[in-house]
Amino acid sequence: MTPLSLSFLPSVGGYEWLIILFIILILFGAKKLPELARGLGEAVREFRRASTMELSKEEMSSMSRDEVAKIAEKLGIPTEGKSKEELVGEIVKRIDEVKAQRPAK
Repeated sequence: MTPLSLSFLPSVGGYEWLIILFIILILFGAKKLPELARGLGEAVREFRRASTMELSKEEMSSMSRDEVAKIAEKLGIPTEGKSKEELVGEIVKRIDEVKAQRPAK
């Protein structure tokens, strides 16, 4: 996983970040700052989750139906009479269910 890149910013140094932080502090106040950081963290986490999910779908679409069927069988998904696309959809759904059941870190 690659870290979030801020390469679109033209060489912003330490003092510039302090000035930006000071302006944000003035605009939103000290009480809103943790809430803003939490919201930004959740947005980044959701973006990363969505991008890795798309990667998984792309990887599965490049596999043969037999390979996808083996993965589905390991997850307890019945494969008989289902197309490769249906199996991929059910695999993704099952993975999402398992992730939802896991306790948050």
